[in-house]
Amino acid sequence: MTAPVATANRRPSRAGRTLHAGPVAYGILVVAVLFSAFPFYWTIVAASRSNAELAKVPPTLLPGPNLMRNFEAVLEEADIGKALLNSLIVSGSITLGTVLCCTLAGFAFAKLRFRGRGALLAVTVGTMMIPPQLGVIPLFMLIAELGWVNQLQAVILPGLVSAFGVFFMRQYLVQSLPDELIEAARVDGASTARIFWSIVVPIARPGMAVLGLLTFMAAWNDFFWPVVALTSSEPTVQVALRQLGGGYVHDQSVIMAGTLLGTLPVLLVFGLLGRQIVGGIMQGAVKG
Repeated sequence: MTAPVATANRRPSRAGRTLHAGPVAYGILVVAVLFSAFPFYWTIVAASRSNAELAKVPPTLLPGPNLMRNFEAVLEEADIGKALLNSLIVSGSITLGTVLCCTLAGFAFAKLRFRGRGALLAVTVGTMMIPPQLGVIPLFMLIAELGWVNQLQAVILPGLVSAFGVFFMRQYLVQSLPDELIEAARVDGASTARIFWSIVVPIARPGMAVLGLLTFMAAWNDFFWPVVALTSSEPTVQVALRQLGGGYVHDQSVIMAGTLLGTLPVLLVFGLLGRQIVGGIMQGAVKG
């Protein structure tokens, strides 16, 4: 009886074995990184060259000496400082509102029992299939009636909640929040609001971080609705970039310099918070 056990104990454990990537996997990763990073590198190259140099065939692939000169041209042609501040206000407000509202709604759809929950969730998810362009005219008529044209709240308020965010947080909480925790809190006399702030928010923090990053990037890069609701006197970054490189021949180097300025804050946010967000996701996965 002991011999089979000894033989079984000598077998290597697949669960404890460390997997190592081979040269093919590293080669694929290197190629993927190069393809992903090249557009940003080309933006730096184009922003540091003149328009004539960009028109050469073959184009140059090394950065040039005109980066600061093109930055000065961007500041002269558009109020990029005010645009960066407006984009920060708009993106930050939309991110905070979306994370809070979608977490509340996701918790309700995931763990609370109320009549019509399934129908409301189906309607919410169904709105994602409606093109947002269909609502532009009635939405603009509404903000014009309220007197919000060319004001930041016209861009902030329509984006404070999203169907994708509600569905995302609902799915996250279904998997990560045990029903036993909520039942134990109910037994201890905790209200729904106390359960949300003391139990749901700490558990949902990794998902909220991911949703916040995605929302911030989408709000920062949004062009269609801000260009409808705002003018050049109160622009976001994307609206301000439309003013660059004007003339009969567009100055692509100045446009690329403005694009680089508009991209740097997003890269900075991701560089500062990316590791914490990934770590939070892995921590949530281990806890689950």
